[in-house]
Amino acid sequence: MLLVISLSVGIGALPTKTSAEEHPSTRQNNEKYTWNLADIYPSQADFDKDYETVSKMLSKISAYRGLLSKKTKLVEFLQLNEAISRKIEKLSLYAHLKQDLNIEDKKAAHLKAKIEKLASEYAAATAFMEPEILAMPKNKLNALKKSRELKQYARYMESIVKRKQHTLSKKEEALLAKLAPMTNDPENIYNNASRGDYTPVVIKNANGTSIKLTEGNYLAELEHPDREYRKRVFKAFFSSYQSIQNTSAATLYASVKADELYAKARRYKSSLHAALSADDVPKHVFTNLLSSVNENLHYLHRYIELRKNVLHIDKVHGYDMYVPLVNEAVAKKMKFPIEQAQTVILEGLKPLGKEYVANVKYAFEHRWLDIFPRDKKYTGGYNTSAYDTHPFILLNYDNSLDEMLTIAHEIGHAMNSLYTNKKQPYYNSGQSIFTAEVASTANELLMMNYLLGKAKTEEERLYLLNKQIDQIRGTVYTQVMYSEFEKEIHDKVRHGESLTAEELNDLWLKLLGKYYGNAYQTDKEAALGWLRIPHFYDQFYVYKYATAIAAAYELVKQMNEDKTGAATKRYLEFLSAGTSDEPLSLLKKAGVDMTSSEPITNLLRYFGSLIEEMEQILRKQGKIK
Repeated sequence: MLLVISLSVGIGALPTKTSAEEHPSTRQNNEKYTWNLADIYPSQADFDKDYETVSKMLSKISAYRGLLSKKTKLVEFLQLNEAISRKIEKLSLYAHLKQDLNIEDKKAAHLKAKIEKLASEYAAATAFMEPEILAMPKNKLNALKKSRELKQYARYMESIVKRKQHTLSKKEEALLAKLAPMTNDPENIYNNASRGDYTPVVIKNANGTSIKLTEGNYLAELEHPDREYRKRVFKAFFSSYQSIQNTSAATLYASVKADELYAKARRYKSSLHAALSADDVPKHVFTNLLSSVNENLHYLHRYIELRKNVLHIDKVHGYDMYVPLVNEAVAKKMKFPIEQAQTVILEGLKPLGKEYVANVKYAFEHRWLDIFPRDKKYTGGYNTSAYDTHPFILLNYDNSLDEMLTIAHEIGHAMNSLYTNKKQPYYNSGQSIFTAEVASTANELLMMNYLLGKAKTEEERLYLLNKQIDQIRGTVYTQVMYSEFEKEIHDKVRHGESLTAEELNDLWLKLLGKYYGNAYQTDKEAALGWLRIPHFYDQFYVYKYATAIAAAYELVKQMNEDKTGAATKRYLEFLSAGTSDEPLSLLKKAGVDMTSSEPITNLLRYFGSLIEEMEQILRKQGKIK
C-alpha cells in the first residue's frame, strides 16, 4: 500500500490568532482569497468518475496474489498500485479540504466517510503485498532492486525490506488493515468535542464589548497591555475547556493505547520506536534533542526573567507570555494586510533564487491559499497536496507578523512538494515530516533575517527580536516540552497505568514549572493546556518542529555565508529530493548532521544571543537595570 498525501500544520502547533474586526465579510467571501477546489475536480461528476474507476480497479488486485516473485508481475502490480493510490489521494484531498472549509458540511462529511471506506478496502486488498515481497529470498530481492525495470521502485522496495521484522503474516496484515479506521475514532471524537460540542466563552473585552473567545482570537487578546484584562481572558478561556476535559482525557488515553498496541503487534519496543522508524530516525536523535534542550533551559529561564523585569511584576504568568515587551505603538504599526504580506514574502525569500520566488508568486495569484477565517472553518494553518494536484494552504489570516510568518512557513511546505513532484517519480514523492519542516522553517528564518535587516528604529528592532525569541521558544522549547509530555504518557500506558484528566493536568503543570523556571508562576487553569494540542493524536510528531528549526538554522546560516551559491544549490536539491534517501542522509547532503547535538546547541546559543541583544537595548533605554 502507498498513499503519499502531504499534510503539514503551521509552526508551533498552536492555534493562530484572528481578530474579527480585521476581516470584513466582503473579504472573507471574496473568491480570490479562497481555494479553487475545481483545480482538483471541476465537478461532482469528475469526483464520482474517479471513485467508480478506483472501485473497479480494486477488483484487479487479487489477480496478482501469489505472483509478485515474478518480475513482470511485480512491475505490473506496482504500476496498478500507483494508479489506484494516486486517485485515492485526489479523492481524499478533495473531501478533506471541503470539510475543513465547514465542519458542518454534511455532503463533505459523507464524501470523507466514503473515501475512508474506499481507502480501507484498498489497504485490505493490498495487504498481501509486503509479506509476499518479504517472503522472497534475500538474493532475489537484491537482484530485483537492481533490475532496470524496477529502478524507479528501488527505494520503495528497500523501505519494505527494512520493515521486514515488523511485517506480519498476510492474514494478520489484512486484519490490521481492516481495524485501521477504528484507530482514527479517538481523534474524530476529540475533534467533534473540541470543535462541535465545545461552546466558546463570551466575555466583555477591555472596551466593554461582548466577544466570543475562540482558538482563533485568544492569543490576540493576550497581547493587551491591561494585565487584569489578560488575566480575565486567560482564566475564562481555560475554564471553558473544563466541560470537555474528561472526554478529552478518555480520547487521548484511547489513542495512546492504540499506538502502543500497534507498536507491540508489529514487534517494536515502543510506540516511540515505531513512530521514529517511519522516518528512519534512530531513537538517539529524539533523546538527544530532549537532553540538549534540558541542558539549555537556562536560556529560556533568562528570557522569563527578562519578561518579569520589563513588565515589573513579581512572577510571570501564562497571561504575561504574549504581551509585547516594546512600545505598543510599534506593535500596532507592525501589521501586514494580505497584499503587503505577499510582497514582503517575495522580497524576503529572494536568497532562494528567481525560480523559487516566481513559483511563490504564482501560488499567490492562482488561489492556492484559503486566507481568511470563517465560521466553522478549520482553525490554524496547514499545507496539503496530492501528487497530481498543486498544494493547498489553509490560513486564518489576521494581518499580524505571526500570520505573515505562517504564510512563509506553509509556502515552504508547498514549494517542497512542488519541487519534489517535478523531480521525483511517485514512489519517491512526498516528504518525511522530519525533512518537510526544515523547508518551512527555513523560510521563517529567512523572513526574520530580512525584517531585522530592514528595522529602522531601536523599538522596531526590539519588537522583531522579541518575535524571533518567541518563535524559537515556541518551536523548540514548547515543542520539546510537548514531546516530553508525549513520552511520559506513552510510557505510563505501556506500563499499564491510566491517563485520567487529573493525572494529565498534574503532568502538564509539572513540565510547565520545569521548563519556565523560578520566575514563572504556573496557574491551575493552565493545567488543561494538553487538551488544546491536536498533534498528540499523531504520535511523536511535534519533536520534528524542533529538529527542523535546528537544521534550518544551520542551512540558512550556510546560505548567508556562502557567496558562491553552492549552499543554496544544495538546499534546492534537498527540496527536490522527496523520499529518494533517508531523511538524515538528505540533510547531511544539504550540509547538516542531525545525529549531532551541535545544530540544537548552536540554535539555542543564537536564542541566547537574541536575549542578550534585547537586554542591551533595554538597558540603554533605561527600561531594565
